[in-house]
Amino acid sequence: MITETRGLSVAAVLAAALIWSSSFAVTKVALAEVPPLTLGALRFVLAALVLGVAARRFPRPSVRQRRSIGFAGLLGITAYFALENAGVDLATASDATLIVAAYPIITLVLSGRTAFSPVRLTGMLVAVSGVWLVVRDQPGGHHLWGDLLLVAGGFAWAAFNVVARRDDSGASPIVVTYYQTLAGAGGFVLLSLTEASRWSVPSGGTWLRIAFLAGFCSVAAFLLYNHGLRGLEPSVAVNLLNVVPVAGLGWAVLLAGESLTWSQLVGGAVVLAGVSLGSLRRRTS
Repeated sequence: MITETRGLSVAAVLAAALIWSSSFAVTKVALAEVPPLTLGALRFVLAALVLGVAARRFPRPSVRQRRSIGFAGLLGITAYFALENAGVDLATASDATLIVAAYPIITLVLSGRTAFSPVRLTGMLVAVSGVWLVVRDQPGGHHLWGDLLLVAGGFAWAAFNVVARRDDSGASPIVVTYYQTLAGAGGFVLLSLTEASRWSVPSGGTWLRIAFLAGFCSVAAFLLYNHGLRGLEPSVAVNLLNVVPVAGLGWAVLLAGESLTWSQLVGGAVVLAGVSLGSLRRRTS
């Protein structure tokens, strides 16, 4: 029974990763018309509205529990996605995917010594090396400030995993995700006011991209990830996200007609091997 539950948790996190794998490309295109903080505000306000309707069917956590859930939302939504959007705006997609691969190691450090094992750390390092093989031949310049923002986003995401893992409300993943998104959207609305001078009416195509980011990358993926996080250690859950750059490369082939190199194919296989190794639990007697 425990093995089956863990398998479902892994499947939920992997499904979230496959959805999130498309977000870098969609965000990059949308940023041509919408500034990064405003894009985050539009995305998560729409997501909060959708989740608010769905969450009405379930009991609400206590005020204390909602505050804790909201704090996790400020870390995992406002802080992380503000840094990610700004970083992607300045850097390239290749930079972003490579830096995201370092997030499991950051989470391992912040999770505490109980999350550490040599096998798991080895798997993370193998996955990072595989991501480097995937992205090393992709074109694009290096933008230091964008990369630094993406690295900072890794600390925000790691902190979100640690805080969200401590949720003791027992509430439905829909309710938890709603209060996380509501807090994150509120934080983004305040931050977006700094970009008021850059506001304009987006085109129809950009509104569709925002709707996709809200409905799939925010609502569906976060529901899946929160469900999976309940059955996994934070470091394992984040390590599974190393499939994002590999899947993202697949989206680029399907949607943009890009071609694959042998180093990218080998890198994808190495990433999957590292993710599998990093997900192993040390057996106890």
